[in-house]
Amino acid sequence: MSSEFGKILHVSVFGQSHGRAIGVVVDGLPAGEEIDLAALQRFLDRRRPGSGPLSTARKETDIPEFLSGLEDGKTCGAPLCAVIPNADQRSRDYGELADKPRPGHADFTAWVKWGGHADMRGGGHFSGRLTAPLCVAGGIAKQILARRGIFVGAHLAAAAGITDAPFPLYPTAALFEELAARPFPVLDEAAGERMRAAVLAAKNDLDSVGGVVECAAVGLPPGLGDPMFEGVENRLASALFGIPAVKGLEFGEGFRAAELRGSGNNDAFVVEQGRIQAETNHAGGILGGITTGMPLVLRAAFKPTPSIGRAQRTVSLSRLENAELTIHGRHDPCIAHRAVPVVEAVTAAVLLDLLLEGNHGTF
Repeated sequence: MSSEFGKILHVSVFGQSHGRAIGVVVDGLPAGEEIDLAALQRFLDRRRPGSGPLSTARKETDIPEFLSGLEDGKTCGAPLCAVIPNADQRSRDYGELADKPRPGHADFTAWVKWGGHADMRGGGHFSGRLTAPLCVAGGIAKQILARRGIFVGAHLAAAAGITDAPFPLYPTAALFEELAARPFPVLDEAAGERMRAAVLAAKNDLDSVGGVVECAAVGLPPGLGDPMFEGVENRLASALFGIPAVKGLEFGEGFRAAELRGSGNNDAFVVEQGRIQAETNHAGGILGGITTGMPLVLRAAFKPTPSIGRAQRTVSLSRLENAELTIHGRHDPCIAHRAVPVVEAVTAAVLLDLLLEGNHGTF
């Protein structure tokens, strides 16, 4: 099924933006893992809507209800199922979209694929709303990884063409925690102020902007992953492209590597305190699809929010003629800053799956 990923750790997301609820089923979690539900809620709150002028005004508590998989606060071996009720839908804002597909959105392709039967209110199953249950799965994975000394964190690397400082060569768990506690997840707060101003300017122009999220994982052992089509990049890319609005992905230097010479892109190996490591990390912690032991570094590019307040050209599906559309409702002028914990969540879930696979389902 298209709304699932993972081999040992199997994650399946369900629901629609304006349905009764959204949720996730996670099968394959190691049993006996204590889950800090308060910490998980803090993680979910980082992507929750209605938190300020830079996000949609839709108000949702995003408090998950666990139907199975947890007993006395610990994983019990059964598939974990969590549901999050939808409480603040305004479906009337989407009535016109049944006949007029939004440019840049999946309205048209869903109409073609499912013969006009898709529920596209609020984006339906394509909505960024579905990233809330993804964060439930990934937030749990982050806690399990952290107990093994593996930490995942991210920041808003760019928005509206304004760039943040990059992660240092060796990011730390403390740095990840500091970023998670900030109201705007950037390393350079002055750059963050310029980003916020640009996002608000686009909002005032009834428009939107895109952005880039940089994510890192530290503490990964070398040797994780396989060559060719089962590499760490392959597995991560397959899941990360499932996040709505992701249009690009790179690891390490990424596309910039094409501009370098080999002498500038190669990471020299050295021995430090009895361990083999690299002096630089242009490879982003992966060579040949296999982890090197250096920090894993990736960046995900998010397109501008398709739902904007400006009048746009589209078509009438029923009349097969050109039409004009003005979108109403509540939409993010930029989704990239709210996507920071989502990228962390998906990255953590994939890495936990890879670790479980390498250890035959156990640690």
